[in-house]
Amino acid sequence: MTAKIIVLDDDPTGSQTVHSCPLLLRWDVDTLRLGLRDPAPIIFILANTRALTEPEAIATTTAVCRNLKIALTQENIQEYLIVSRSDSTLRGHFPAETEAIANVLGPFDACFFAPAFFEGGRITRNGIHYVQENERLIPVAETEFAGDRLFGFQDSFLPDFIATKTKGVVTANQVACLNPGNLPENLQDYFCRLQNGKYVVLDGEQQADFDRLVPALFHAIHQGKKFLFRSAASLLTSLAALGPQPIPPEESFTVRRSPQPGLIIVGSHTQKTTVQLTELLQLAGVVGIEIDVDLCQTSLGRDQLAVAMLEQIQKIRQAGQTPVLFTSRQVPASDQAQHNLEFGKNITALFLEIFAQLPADLGFVISKGGNTTNALLQKGLRVPAIQLLGQIISGCCLVQTEHDHPQFPQLPVVLFPGNVGDRHSLVTAYQRLQIPR
Repeated sequence: MTAKIIVLDDDPTGSQTVHSCPLLLRWDVDTLRLGLRDPAPIIFILANTRALTEPEAIATTTAVCRNLKIALTQENIQEYLIVSRSDSTLRGHFPAETEAIANVLGPFDACFFAPAFFEGGRITRNGIHYVQENERLIPVAETEFAGDRLFGFQDSFLPDFIATKTKGVVTANQVACLNPGNLPENLQDYFCRLQNGKYVVLDGEQQADFDRLVPALFHAIHQGKKFLFRSAASLLTSLAALGPQPIPPEESFTVRRSPQPGLIIVGSHTQKTTVQLTELLQLAGVVGIEIDVDLCQTSLGRDQLAVAMLEQIQKIRQAGQTPVLFTSRQVPASDQAQHNLEFGKNITALFLEIFAQLPADLGFVISKGGNTTNALLQKGLRVPAIQLLGQIISGCCLVQTEHDHPQFPQLPVVLFPGNVGDRHSLVTAYQRLQIPR
């Protein structure tokens, strides 16, 4: 039996390379046990810690792991590996989350660092992490993501990144790098010799680079080694080895439960999202509704906005068109992380207020941005778990609610990360949900 792959996801979009597996939105012991019993080799637990402060992220991760430890024991699962799935552009609570996992489920013999995400143009070569923009490979510390208000960083060479983030507890020369062109002669033996939480960076420029590591990794786990991974999504493709998804991306419209118009929600503020939104709003049959984010910051402002937005959504849908609810593109920056998080939470609160009052005949929902999507799944749809059907475009998950959902049965939802795709990707996702005439 292959080891169970358990993914603690810090954002709702991390299942963006796999399919046919559960995405757990709660982490009580009973829900975790249901997930562990699923026949899929991989399960995702949506902790959404990237939307939290570091102390909150540590507390949430600890709570998940404590319940997971009980669930693993009750399900008698001996062989497993834990993945702390995070951003392919290095944003997130590291090493706080991996340390919280190790405090409950450790100690681990090694922590593998693998941020490559091929579908999104993120590769790691000779320990340096790159983001592809058009035909150029840009060191990640030179991209907009390195200047993130909450998770900014300055290193593209991953051993240096780890050393900086651990504040020198782990030095760069203590971090090993596995290069696909220069792997140890006996890879199984190499993995079996790892101990004491050794950090190992996994280079990767194509899926085959990760594929060749998997047999030796699982062999070492079968021999009793305990491994922790901090990775983006592409490593999960190799670990899970699920094969082709059952619904081809071009046939995503077949899961629509209604020919009625859907709704597109855009909360992400990345430049990539803004470009994609601009392309989408040029389509016939698509109508934008801009939200002034400053007005979201008070309860009264949110209530007034919700009334106005719902009226506009109703009129647009009655005309047979698709409303696109999007936040104003300029967001005031602050040096205070707590202020930035609260600002985002207030915007999300407006989305939820609107979502709760939407008609039940929605044809689909596309949700753009991690925090927006998490709130939609956990607080808008209020489901303990949701089934991942596959990818509607490269790197964007298509999920569907159960047939007995009280408000939106069998509603297809696209989980669209803020930092994925080219300028046409949002248009493509929308068009693949349109029923051919």
